[in-house]
Amino acid sequence: MRFLKNPVILAQYLLRQILRPGGRAIDATAGNGQDTVFLASVVGNDGEVFAFDTQPLAIHRTAERLKQAGIETRVYLINAGHEKMKDYVHGLFQAVMFNLGYLPGAGKQFATRPETTVPALQQAVELLTPGGILTVVIYVGHPGALEEQKAVEEWAASLPQDKWDVIRCDYPNRINDPPYLLVVQRIDL
Repeated sequence: MRFLKNPVILAQYLLRQILRPGGRAIDATAGNGQDTVFLASVVGNDGEVFAFDTQPLAIHRTAERLKQAGIETRVYLINAGHEKMKDYVHGLFQAVMFNLGYLPGAGKQFATRPETTVPALQQAVELLTPGGILTVVIYVGHPGALEEQKAVEEWAASLPQDKWDVIRCDYPNRINDPPYLLVVQRIDL
């Protein structure tokens, strides 16, 4: 398997190492539902996935994809911004996924923004179990993306190294501003 093919596949590969049947996960940016379906497949019948998106179209697309896969009963779709995560979820989670940018086909004016993404990331790490992983796929080729990238990178760099491992996986041999992956893992206490 080419798990280095793109940052989404790499994120899923890493999360498979942590997330198990019966686990709990969050898709902070439901989009077209691909990450939500992935998470729901991994946690199985006894697990839970909470998927957030501000756009009704994204929630609809995700619901359709879950229904087609026959796994909609283990997923809670929440039509709200990821910065409101703690208003909707409680307890701890093994995995949280972010896929920043905009919903393909819906217009770039609905892209994620640093003023909501950074608070959402902070909430996400507070919800992780020891050993849990947060993945962030960062796209830098659309308007406003560089500001968000900078804010996310600064946030990640500020995490105390005795509590968090943070890595950046990018593609230096690719052209046209390829997306890359940021991974944060809570160190076992």
